[in-house]
Amino acid sequence: MAKLEEVVALAKRRGFVYPGSEIYGGLKGFWDYGPLGVELKNNIKSAWWNEMVYGRDDVVGIDAAIIMNPKVWEVSGHTEAFTDPLVECKKCHKRFREDHVEERKKIHKKIRYKTKGVSNITLTNEDKYYLFCSDGVSHEFTEPRVFNLLTEVFLGVTEPKQKTYLRGEVTQGVFVNFKNILDSTSMKVPFGIAQIGKAFRNEITPGNFTYRTREFEQMELEYFIKPDEQQAEKTFEYWKKERMDWYISLGMTKENLRFRKHGKDERAHYAKFAEDIEYKAPFGWSEFEGIHHRGDWDLGRHKLSYKDDETGKEYTPWVIETSGGVDRSTLFFLIDAYYKAKDRVVLRLHPRLAPYKVAVFPLLANKPKLVEKARKVFGKLRLSFHSTWDDRGNIGKRYYAQDEIGTPWCVTIDFKTLDDDTVTVRDRDTTKQERVNITKLIAYFDERLKT
Repeated sequence: MAKLEEVVALAKRRGFVYPGSEIYGGLKGFWDYGPLGVELKNNIKSAWWNEMVYGRDDVVGIDAAIIMNPKVWEVSGHTEAFTDPLVECKKCHKRFREDHVEERKKIHKKIRYKTKGVSNITLTNEDKYYLFCSDGVSHEFTEPRVFNLLTEVFLGVTEPKQKTYLRGEVTQGVFVNFKNILDSTSMKVPFGIAQIGKAFRNEITPGNFTYRTREFEQMELEYFIKPDEQQAEKTFEYWKKERMDWYISLGMTKENLRFRKHGKDERAHYAKFAEDIEYKAPFGWSEFEGIHHRGDWDLGRHKLSYKDDETGKEYTPWVIETSGGVDRSTLFFLIDAYYKAKDRVVLRLHPRLAPYKVAVFPLLANKPKLVEKARKVFGKLRLSFHSTWDDRGNIGKRYYAQDEIGTPWCVTIDFKTLDDDTVTVRDRDTTKQERVNITKLIAYFDERLKT
């Protein structure tokens, strides 16, 4: 498996992810997506939307506001229960989530036991951050205090300004629009409402690159059903399988994925029961999508109900939720795709997710006829696929550069092309090459993208 440091270095070097506002020292918990990163993220979101909305007749989409009336968060229970225990070091005054500190202590204790107390144990920078002050002395923590994760925001031009919050989850925008959607569409229970959008949490200790951040994007489905335990269990299991299969279909290694059931003491305040899809990351098994049985917690608190047109019965639907992190999925797709061959690094991204589908080269950049022909091929392909042009250095370096950013296919225009209109198509994963006629290129790539 790739080391996190290798993926971070590649992400910066190749334009996937940059530290936010880096020229001013950055800001912990915030990241910017570069030219390739935004394409990868958009491809993941597009694949999700195609699967969850366009591919079904029982789901519609919504895009709710990031800032809502603060009453939403009071009624939903977030101002009261959306909390984490916080501890502060008495020496360096840094603050940490208590559960993260305890987790690191357990890992450190286990390592020391296995190595029989040997002092030259290799610790990651993340381990050191949680265990020691910057001068190497162990932290001395205060008693834990409750800390709300909602990010406050103040609106208005005169004092006192109105206090509200940046949304801590995208979900509530669905629930407060439940009646609007019923009134403006023909949807009937069971049905779902999907949304992709930004959320914000005042994380105490963001870390592990883009895994735990203060600004992030979610892709969520709220699926409404009749209040029936048997149907709830059946629907819950259905969506578990659907979501796991989706990640595997896009190339994520099955052995690196697992389900983990939440214990009663760790469920969110709204969940009747919940399971996570976890990925075997370099920093341990880590959740990046949750499937939750929210019951009637949300619609009930917002005093919203549903009337069955056939029976005339009115009831509060239950909700089965799938909640995936776009940034976490992006990170794990990158880690899973990262592969080191003997003399090259390859991002084995699924072609549907790859930022560029095709790269086009002239064999030699100083031969006008080759360049002219290559430009024509490039112009044709870019109308059908997101393509890139590269005429830097020799052909071998160009291939390796495209391998490193995950481009599935490279098209080279050479002297034979000038004679018979065929080009060399090289496959990223196998490095095999074949001759394809220019007129058949679009069909060639279309077929491979579909499969």
